[in-house]
Amino acid sequence: MTTETEKKERIAKRMARAGLCSRRDAERWIADGRVVVNGTKLDSPAFTVSETDTIVVDGKALPKLERPRLWRYHKPPGLVTSHKDEKGRDTVFDKLPDDMPRVISVGRLDLNSEGLLLLTNDGELARKLELPATGWKRKYRVRVHGHPRSGDVAKLGRGLTIDGVKYDAIEATLDSSKGANSWLTISLREGKNREIRKVMEYLGFRVLRLIRTSYGPLQLGDLPDGEIEEVKSKILRDQMGVARFEEEPEEDETGGRRRSTLKAKGNPLKGKPALKGAARKERDNRVAKGKGRPPKGRNS
Repeated sequence: MTTETEKKERIAKRMARAGLCSRRDAERWIADGRVVVNGTKLDSPAFTVSETDTIVVDGKALPKLERPRLWRYHKPPGLVTSHKDEKGRDTVFDKLPDDMPRVISVGRLDLNSEGLLLLTNDGELARKLELPATGWKRKYRVRVHGHPRSGDVAKLGRGLTIDGVKYDAIEATLDSSKGANSWLTISLREGKNREIRKVMEYLGFRVLRLIRTSYGPLQLGDLPDGEIEEVKSKILRDQMGVARFEEEPEEDETGGRRRSTLKAKGNPLKGKPALKGAARKERDNRVAKGKGRPPKGRNS
C-alpha cells in the first residue's frame, strides 16, 4: 500500500475506535501531551494517522483495531458506570469477566439504577448509538412512591422545565398501583442526567426503583443480574450499520454468543437463572402486589 492510497483518519477517532476512550477524551489527552505518533508528541488533535503509523498513549502502544463488538449487561444496583470512581465505589468494569476486552459503556445508568447496559469495544459505535439522531428509544420500568394520575402522565407527555432545564416530551404509561406504590413504563429517546428521577420527583413521586428494559431493538429479556451476553455480529450489521470486519469469524447457530456469570469477581448479586413456569407466575403475582421484581421484557 502506498502513502497515496493509505486510508487516514483523525487521531481522536482512531483512539475511540480502539475502545481506549471517547473522541472528546482523546482530544484532552492529546492536549495533555499523552499521545505520541511515530516518536513525536502531539500537541493538536488535527492530525491524521493510518494503519502504518505507530501510536503510543501513556507509554503503551495503541491496541490493534479489532472487529466492533457489543454486549448486553444486566447491571445490578450499587455499581458506578465509570472506569474509576473518586469515592472508591465498585464499578461496572470491576465486575466484568477477566477475558473481556477493554470496553466502554453506551450511555450510563446511575448508581441505584439497574437493568440493560450496553458495552462495546468500539468508541465510534458507542457514540453512534448514543446520538439522538439514531432515534433509539430507551424503555424503563419505574416504581414510585405514590399514585400518579392521568394528569401527571399528561404533563410528562407535554414536557417539563425544571430549574431552567427543559425536558422533552416523555412517553409514560401507568401500569399498576398497589399499596403505597405504583409501577410505570417510561420511554425516552434522549435522556439527560437522572432525568426520570428528576421529573418524577418534580411531580411529587419519589423513584424507588428504576430498571432499563430495552435500548432500541435490544432487550434485557431474561438475562440474570450481573451477567453479560454478546450481541450477534449479524445484528450489528443489519440494525446498526456496522461493516463486516475482514477477520470476523463465522457465527454458529447461536450467533457465537456466550453468557458469563460475574460471581467469580465478587459480585454480591450472583447471577440467577431465569424463572420459569410456576416460579415466574409466583414472582409476577408478587410484583402485582408491589413486593418483587417486575417481569423483565414485559413493558406494559
